Amino acid sequence: MRRLSLLCVAIASLLLSLRPVYAAENIRIAFIDPLSGPFANLGETEVRAFNYAIDLVNARGGVLGGRKLELVPFDGKANPQDSLLALKQAADQGIRFVTQGNSSAVAHAIVDAISKQNVREPDRSIVFLNYAAVDPALTNEKCSFWHFRFDADADMKMSALTDAIAADKQVKKVYLLNQDYAFGQAVSKSARKMLGQKRPDIEIVGDDLHPLGKVKDFSPYVAKIRSSGANAVITGNWGNDLVLFVKSGRESGLAVHYYTYYAISPGTLSALGEAAIGHIKNVHVYAENPPTEKSDKYLAGYKEKYKERYAQSQQGEVIEMLARAIDAAKSAEPDKVARALEGMTHDYLFGPVQMRADNHQLIQPIFVSSAVKADGKIVKYDMDNTGIGWKVETRTEGKDTVMPTTCNMVRP
Repeated sequence: MRRLSLLCVAIASLLLSLRPVYAAENIRIAFIDPLSGPFANLGETEVRAFNYAIDLVNARGGVLGGRKLELVPFDGKANPQDSLLALKQAADQGIRFVTQGNSSAVAHAIVDAISKQNVREPDRSIVFLNYAAVDPALTNEKCSFWHFRFDADADMKMSALTDAIAADKQVKKVYLLNQDYAFGQAVSKSARKMLGQKRPDIEIVGDDLHPLGKVKDFSPYVAKIRSSGANAVITGNWGNDLVLFVKSGRESGLAVHYYTYYAISPGTLSALGEAAIGHIKNVHVYAENPPTEKSDKYLAGYKEKYKERYAQSQQGEVIEMLARAIDAAKSAEPDKVARALEGMTHDYLFGPVQMRADNHQLIQPIFVSSAVKADGKIVKYDMDNTGIGWKVETRTEGKDTVMPTTCNMVRP
C-alpha cells in the first residue's frame, strides 16, 4: 500500500509538472494552398504574409494569456483532391483551424468536407478561414457555420469594377477572359449582368473560359481579342494565368484596357512594363497608395523582414480577427471561436471591417486602382521594382458593398 501511495504521488507530481507544457501548446493553423506547380510562387508569398501577421500577434503575448499561434503549411497544389488529402492530414494531426484562398473549387471541397466531418465528429470540429476564394456561392447557397470569408466576393468586386468601366466613356467593346472553374465562371456571369445594367451600350464581343493553370501560350486568345475589336478586357485570372496572358498581349502589341482582379499580385506589372501605365486597373480590398499610417507601418515592417513588397491584406485580417475571437471566447475550441467571430468588428489597415453574422462574409472597403508611375508621394510604393505602382481611383465603403444573401445558416 505504501508503494502504491508513493507511485500515485509520483504520477500526480509528473502530471503537475507537465501542465505548463500543455498550457503553452501552440494553436496551429493549417495553410492549404499551392506550394508546388504553376502557382507555387503565390503560395510561398502567402505563407510569408501569414507568418508575418502571426509573428506580430505572438510578439505582443499571443492569445489566452501566452499561447502562441503557429502556421503549418500543406501543399494543396490548387487542386481539390490534393487539398482534401492535406485537410485529412491536418485533421489527423489535431489541427482545428484551416486557411486557404487559391481556387474557389478547392474552397468548395474544403467547406463540404469540414461540414460533414464536424457533424460526424463534433469533438474534432474544424473552422475554415477563407482568405481569398471568392465564388459568391460560398457565402450564399453553399454557406456554412464553419466557413468565414475574409475577402470580398466576386460580385462585390465586380460591382466596384463595373462602376469604373461605366464611368469610362471610351470603353465600347469588352472581351471576357477567365479561368474555367467556379470563380472564373462567376466573374463572367456578373460582368455580363452588371455591364448590362450600368452600360447597356457596351458590346460584349467575346467570352472565353480556359483551363486553370494549363495554358502556356495565350497568343491564340490574344489574337481572338484583337480580331473582336475589343478595347477592354475583363479578367479574373490570377497567378501565371494572368502574367502569361498580359505578357502575350504586350508582345503582340494588343492595345486594350485591362480590368482585373489580381494584377496587384507580384509579376504582373513586370510582365507589362511601361505598357501597364494608363491601361490596367485592379479591384481589391487592399490599397497601398496613398498609404495610411497603419498600412505604412505594416508594409515597412514586412519589407524589412522579407525584402519584398506586400500585396495583400486578408492574411493579416484572418490572424488578427482569429486572435481576437480566441481571446473573446476564452477558448480555442472551434465552435466557441466561430460564435465569437460572428458579427465581430475590427479596425484594420484601411478602416473598420465587420464579419456578417448571417453569412460569414467580411464587409470592408473595396478599391479600384490604376497602374501609374510611382512618384514617391501619393504613389509611394511601386511593384516588382518597376517604378510603377497602384494609385487608388475609387474607394467603395464597406456599407456600400453589402449585397443580399441567400444563405440559410444552419448552426450546431
